[in-house]
Amino acid sequence: MTDSTTGTTSPTLDLGPQTEALAQLVAGVGDEQLAETTPCPEYAVRHLLGHLAGLSAAFRDAARKDLGATTDTSPGSARPDLAPGWREDLPEVLAELAEAWRDPSAWTGMTRAGGVDLPAEIAGLVAVDELVIHGWDLARATGQPYHPDPAALRACHEFLAASADDPQRGAIFGPIVTVDAAAPLLDRAVGLSGRDPGWTRAV
Repeated sequence: MTDSTTGTTSPTLDLGPQTEALAQLVAGVGDEQLAETTPCPEYAVRHLLGHLAGLSAAFRDAARKDLGATTDTSPGSARPDLAPGWREDLPEVLAELAEAWRDPSAWTGMTRAGGVDLPAEIAGLVAVDELVIHGWDLARATGQPYHPDPAALRACHEFLAASADDPQRGAIFGPIVTVDAAAPLLDRAVGLSGRDPGWTRAV
């Protein structure tokens, strides 16, 4: 996302490869796993999937500047849950999210997500962070391999690293988990998000 020659940020990230990776994880979730715990303490798998559906719709509409119920609702207002037809609807809204952010105008101006007005480019990066980190959450909770899109992972790590010293980060992320500097980039991003990269399901 950042041009090393100019130091400026170019909103050119295609979210499609990451939403496709996430859709593959969704397809691999068994009905018997919906009550399993996840790295998000308040969420079982079903709640995590419901959260993914809600945030995908919200950031799709944020990209379109179609502000309303989806973009005005705080993610902490209620614990999300699955809606009927989620197996078909969630991959569809993920694809719509990616397509909305392919429009260069999605990355310009101001928009809203979670009831907060913010620069559209920041909203796009928040969407990337949500997709990458919650993809890891879902993979760990359901025992699936996870291969996030490398470009999305780099953008996610840069975003989290840049916010590490922000006094407001505690309202969004848990305390940073220290990870060895030589660890894989995904582990370092997960640690910056406030998760333990070594988290495993209880048995």
